[in-house]
Amino acid sequence: MTPDEKFSRYVRVSLVGFVFVFIYYLIADIYLPVTPQARVYHPVVQISPQINGRVTKVLVSNNQQVKAGDVLFNIDQGPYNLAFEQAQLLLDDATLQNKRLDTNVKVIEANISAAKAKQHEQKLLKNRGEKLYENNSISEQALESIRANFEASKANEAALTAQLAEAVLARGESGEQNLAVRHAANKLAQAELNLSYTHVRSLSDGVVTNLQLLEGEYALAGKPLLAIVAKKADLVADFREKSLLNMKLGSLARVVFDSRPGEVYNAKIVTFEAGVSNGQLSANGMLSTTETSNRWVRDAQRQRIHLKLIDDEEMITKMPSGARATVQLLPESSIGQWFGAAQIRFISWLHYIY
Repeated sequence: MTPDEKFSRYVRVSLVGFVFVFIYYLIADIYLPVTPQARVYHPVVQISPQINGRVTKVLVSNNQQVKAGDVLFNIDQGPYNLAFEQAQLLLDDATLQNKRLDTNVKVIEANISAAKAKQHEQKLLKNRGEKLYENNSISEQALESIRANFEASKANEAALTAQLAEAVLARGESGEQNLAVRHAANKLAQAELNLSYTHVRSLSDGVVTNLQLLEGEYALAGKPLLAIVAKKADLVADFREKSLLNMKLGSLARVVFDSRPGEVYNAKIVTFEAGVSNGQLSANGMLSTTETSNRWVRDAQRQRIHLKLIDDEEMITKMPSGARATVQLLPESSIGQWFGAAQIRFISWLHYIY
């Protein structure tokens, strides 16, 4: 065979191989989709103080395991101790003021009793005076004086009764239901709550990561100062839209992790994400923005799915957030599953190289 004939044969074989690979790619992209765009994600909890203050002590170190409720760092308690003591004084003052009002109510009640007795006395004098006036024993002027004293006693009782009503209203309910006591107790509870916030605690189990916080830094309420990577993990994969055409919830998959070359794990689809950021519209008062592209064939849109390992679900919780993976989705047919398993096995071997 001449060199030209050998070259021609190589060209034909290469063309046949290229056509075969191209056809396989087209079929596999729909029936045996695979993607290297897969990651393990852990929820990241940003820890923010709920009060302002100087950080006095950092009790954790970088990459330390923590549990929910563990104290991460402390904030200067001085101002909040003073606020707590002030609130306690306000509660004591409200209690003392209520005792004064109780005493005042009793004094007014005693004065009303005396006023009633005085009024009864003036009524008797009035009745006696009227009889004496009828017998011409006293003058009309004396009778009018007696009647005026009686009316004055009635007015005095009415005034004291009004004072009593005002005193009772100022006193309010007794015990813990008293309005002034409730206000003071609320301020005390808020001061006690703020004092407890000086110990900033972890909200979940996880690992402290990228710790940059130092003692002496001024903490602002609501400003994140450190982050905790939670133990809970989620395996997600991004596929072209057409690649998910024949897939549904519960469809089987094979997963290969970059950190575990040569190992293939069984998985299944648990959810399809409702959308991606490109499909989100915001009510911002602006006119719509059209998509523009100079390319004849635009890039395919990818959609996200969430997967769950079947045999070792807890394994991904031990992986770092962002760990890479390759996901192979399997069709329902046995032949398709065999080709898919062979394809992902080949990829797992390649992970020893790259």
